[in-house]
Amino acid sequence: MAFDLDAPYRLHERVALRPEPFGALAYHYGNRRLNFLRAPELVALVTSLADHDSVRSALAASDIDERRWHSFEKALASLAESDVLVAS
Repeated sequence: MAFDLDAPYRLHERVALRPEPFGALAYHYGNRRLNFLRAPELVALVTSLADHDSVRSALAASDIDERRWHSFEKALASLAESDVLVAS
């Protein structure tokens, strides 16, 4: 299933983000997976998702250049597959 930019997502309630110089570590207390968010922009985007009606609107509200959205979409899809992000 493809990641839907027009769907709303949020950080899973059992995920903790720990800030790091490279971005953040995301630890899921349910499935015990650890994920690396390797860009501060990705961390900001992930933490802002719950404040927007869709991923696309969160991207549009961010400072991320639209030409880079595809790489962020891939990162978000990977986080959704790991249950770091859930549809809201």
